[in-house]
Amino acid sequence: MMTALITLEDYRTAARKRLPRMIFDFIDGGAEDERTLRANRRAFSDRTLAPRLLSGAATRSQATTVFGETLSLPVLLAPTGLSRLAGRDGELAAARGARAAGTQSVLSSAASVPVDEVARGSGVPPWFQLYPWRDRMLTSALMDRARAAGCTTLVVTLDVPVTGARERDYRNGMTIPVRPTPSSALDVLRHPRWAARMLTGPRVTMAHLVGLSAERGSSAASLAQLNLDLLNPAYSWDDLRRTRDHWTGPLLVKGVLGAADARLAVDCGADGVIVSNHGGRQADGVPASLDVLPEVVAAVGDVATVLMDGGVRRGTDVLMALAMGAEAVLIGRPWMYGLAVGGEEGVTRVLDLLRAEIDRALALIGAASTTDVTRAMLADSGTSR
Repeated sequence: MMTALITLEDYRTAARKRLPRMIFDFIDGGAEDERTLRANRRAFSDRTLAPRLLSGAATRSQATTVFGETLSLPVLLAPTGLSRLAGRDGELAAARGARAAGTQSVLSSAASVPVDEVARGSGVPPWFQLYPWRDRMLTSALMDRARAAGCTTLVVTLDVPVTGARERDYRNGMTIPVRPTPSSALDVLRHPRWAARMLTGPRVTMAHLVGLSAERGSSAASLAQLNLDLLNPAYSWDDLRRTRDHWTGPLLVKGVLGAADARLAVDCGADGVIVSNHGGRQADGVPASLDVLPEVVAAVGDVATVLMDGGVRRGTDVLMALAMGAEAVLIGRPWMYGLAVGGEEGVTRVLDLLRAEIDRALALIGAASTTDVTRAMLADSGTSR
């Protein structure tokens, strides 16, 4: 069945058919009017590449090194929470799929499979994404758990002081654990394979919160509320310095949308930044990640690693981001679509599809490797910024 899926949009369409609407919208949706969600895609559509002829790019390489890890393509899996809602093995399947494709995954603090299980089951410790909770002891304990599992790179997400208003979820009555409303129950029944997996598979919960709050118990509902209670709108740059002091490996700050914050992150000891608007799921009406990438690269690109996410759906999108200074990109929704359609294999196929598109695009624009893609390969037109 997956052989008929030839674009990431095909995987999105297939996932929509496989999942109840409330689950698909949980994955697919953005905040409020979803302007930023749409802007992320439009930013790529508004730009064009400038091909060079007869460049001799008969063989091409996508090998990329990030923090000492060699990746077979410049695409990583972004952290997403509660991935078992899309596929039975959730983040473990994602990590295995990434490994099979020769790249790395980033595991969310809100993952439905714990970091030690993912590291053990995939054979490669993921990068670990941290929401800095208001309880510093719990935050430190979570970092220690990730380190003990073998994680070397920490991604600190700073754009979630509170959760964004994801209005599709409100309209669908989406809750954790999933409790179908009268209006959504029929839709769940129309997806018996998904419903059976939820009933017979592992309980979907925020795995890293289990056992952290004895007085609340470990039910999915109480853990979801605990996660909301732990979000820390008072987290400061001084707190980031303390996080930096606690973590001995590479540290990236995720959620940067401007030069000033990029400089502050590096001043606090960050080794890199991820230009990101959380896939349009947090503040609506903020810039597309690609639009602000150049100013972030100009500000810190000579002293820090710059990655980006948001709206990447094509191999040409990856090359545009690289041309504008990113060292690699991350994808979130696309691998969740792949997980929903085909589990671990679906994740790998999504990455392999991007790999094939990148290779073809390199040949067509006349570049022998992704490291050869520079700003000069962006067309200087009225819509290129």
